[in-house]
This record gives sequence, C-alpha cells and structure tokens, in this order.
Amino acid sequence: MSGVVAAGYEPAQAPARSRRRRVSIPVILAAIVLLAGLVCALFGPWIAPHDPNEQDLFASLAGPSRNHLLGTDDLGRDILSRTIVGARTAILGPALIAFGAMLIGNFFGVLAGYRGGGSDTVISRIVDFVYALPALLIAIVVVGVLGGGYFLAVGLLVVLFAPVDTRIVRAATLEQRNRPYVEAARLLGLSDRRIMARHVWPNVLPIALANAFLTFAFAIVSLASLSFLGLGVGPGTADWGRMLSDSRNLLLDVPEAALAPGIAIVLVAVSVNIMGDWLSENLADRGRAR
Repeated sequence: MSGVVAAGYEPAQAPARSRRRRVSIPVILAAIVLLAGLVCALFGPWIAPHDPNEQDLFASLAGPSRNHLLGTDDLGRDILSRTIVGARTAILGPALIAFGAMLIGNFFGVLAGYRGGGSDTVISRIVDFVYALPALLIAIVVVGVLGGGYFLAVGLLVVLFAPVDTRIVRAATLEQRNRPYVEAARLLGLSDRRIMARHVWPNVLPIALANAFLTFAFAIVSLASLSFLGLGVGPGTADWGRMLSDSRNLLLDVPEAALAPGIAIVLVAVSVNIMGDWLSENLADRGRAR
C-alpha cells in the first residue's frame, strides 16, 4: 500500500520542482545585460577600443564606421568607448546607493519593527519626514548649493532613499515579531539583538533584496539626471548622464551619441527590475519550503 502511495506522490511533486527551477527568457536576457554592464563597469578602460578622452577634431561628428562603430562626438571622441567606460560611474554609483540604503533601512526597520514603543515612534517620524521630501529635487538643490560632486550626490541619495527601505522592512518585521519561532527564541532566553540578527532579519531579507534592486533602478535614473544637469561627474567625464547632456544638440548630426547612453540606462534599469522580481520570488519560495 505504501508503495502505491509513493508511486503516486512523486509525479505530483516533480512538475512543481521543475516549475520552480525553470528560468524564463526575460530573466536570462536581463542577467546577460547586467553581466555585460558589470564587466564594462569593472574593466571598461581595458576593453574599450579607443581612449574615451582622446580627441580628434578632424574626425568629429563622424558616423558609424569600421574604426568607430558608433561614430564620434563633436570633439572626435569615440562614442562606443565612452559608453563602455561610462558604465563605471553609471552603475557602481547606483549600486553603492542601493547597498547603503538597504543597510540603513534594514538596521532601523528591524529595530523599529521589533522593539516598538518609543524606538518605533522616533524612527518612524524621522523616516516619514524624509520620505515626504522629493528626493531628486532635494538632491538637485543640496548638490547645487554645495558645488556639485559625484560622491556627494551618491551619499545624499543614500540618505534620501533609505526611508523607503526602512518602511518596508519595518512592516515585514511587524509581521514576523509575533510568530511562534520568535516566541520560542524568547523562551529560550535569547537576547533581542540575537533574535533580530539571527532570526527576524533573515526572514525579511527577501523583500529587502527585492527592494534594493528597485532602489538601484531609481538610483541609476536619479544619478544620471544629476549628471545631465551638471551636478554629478565633472565636465568631460565619460558617464551616461553626462554624455546625454553633452550630446543633446547632436541628435540630428550623430544620433548615436545620445542614443547609446540613453539605451544603456533603459536596458540596465529594466534588467534590474526583472532580476529583482525573479530573485524575490525564488527567495520567497525557498523561505516557504524551509
């Protein structure tokens, strides 16, 4: 009798496992785009076909050719090389913003959600105040007043994006803190710090990671916007936002100068969102199985 039950049980479970392990084509394409962007960000100066800052005024505003696959800008600089090298500031900066905002949000979100009381009230009121501020507008004003700067913009965006992470993690922690495993940990005499770090935080990590990917997508657009306005990287720097600003008057002459960095920003932002959704679903499934 047990053999009949086992034989009928296995085929029912196999399709569920195969569905969980199947990776869709959009996820694969998103992973390829992100991997290509990461390679360009880390090794851009070594894989670029030309020096991104080398000027050749005799070859300015040239269309795509064998020597310059995407043409040259008004100063004769190779557009493809500048797009490849520009991935460093365009991707690593948003990655720092997403990581920093996630760390701050996880710490204060778990603390507020688990402790409650006065700690929750103080943290929530500060978070609500910062959350109500228009992040990009505040960044434009503050960075503009302080004279601009890439790392200043990155640090400011970390602070302005952290409240979103804090609110999400706090809500997830409120859902977890009264569950049986937390009560069991308290009965065993574990400290609040150990319970938050070893038990509560791993269970809210999937939603925190998914939100970090979304923060990255917002950060890449925000940082590119600041560079477009001249408040991020310095003049002449190979950066996608700065390239858009410098090439906005070249759309009729060399459209590739503006299209290349613009398409790169869109592809990376969309790919990050797709990967974030996929990672959130898989981590959630693993948590339910555990």
